[in-house]
Amino acid sequence: MVNSHGRFVWYELMTTDMEGAKAFYANVVGWGARGASTPGPAYSLFTIGESPVAGLMSLPQHASRTGVTPHWIGYVGVDDVDAAVGRIKELGGAVHVPPSDVPGVSRFSVVADPQMATLALVKGRKSGQAQSAQLGAPGRVGWHELLAADWEKAFAFYGELFGWRKAESHTGAMGAYQGFSAGGETIGGMFTKPATLPLPFWLYYFNIDDILAAAKRVEAGGGQILYGPTTVPGGALIVHCTDPQGAIFALLDKGARKALGYVYFERVARDPADARNRR
Repeated sequence: MVNSHGRFVWYELMTTDMEGAKAFYANVVGWGARGASTPGPAYSLFTIGESPVAGLMSLPQHASRTGVTPHWIGYVGVDDVDAAVGRIKELGGAVHVPPSDVPGVSRFSVVADPQMATLALVKGRKSGQAQSAQLGAPGRVGWHELLAADWEKAFAFYGELFGWRKAESHTGAMGAYQGFSAGGETIGGMFTKPATLPLPFWLYYFNIDDILAAAKRVEAGGGQILYGPTTVPGGALIVHCTDPQGAIFALLDKGARKALGYVYFERVARDPADARNRR
């Protein structure tokens, strides 16, 4: 991957119903799906046309037994997975899956920051090369948001690990919202979560047309609306949702992508303890 260090390059959905998830996201976001030839458990790709957008696989039974529920996870490109994992340990983070190889595809590791928000590291995944360059494209992930226990400590960690820089910041009812950039491009934001949300986590926004219609498709397809649809300063429309298996995701009106620096919870999501006990 060229110039991918510190940038989100891939996304995966871990679910308890792969076929149900394919149908749901096809209807809500417009993704196609196809199988992928990989060793190990069955793996599928969400697609836009012929281009892969994200991966899809079954949540391992051993993970379910320990209380892990369906969820989305983002992969950040690094120059050296093993060195990055070592640095995470030094900085107080944790390693859930040690550095491992997918033969001929990538080397990866699943980690957590010191506040226990989960993320993955990867080097070599060809299918994710263009992800960061397409933040505004329909159906792509257009924003990456961290709901942290303490955003200032979280930013210090990620800045040290990935070289992220502070971008535009804003202050509202929920306090400070800090944008961050990688390679000179603002790719996300972070803020200190409400105390009612039990655990920090990463939230991924999928670009969508006609978000009001998409929100109706979420509910019609068996998902749940946690927050919104609502307009944020600058005109962007957002909605926070769960899919039918309980994985949390967000939708974004792609026409107002540049306004996302203002996005954060203005109120507590419905039943937050149930929705976020997955990490």
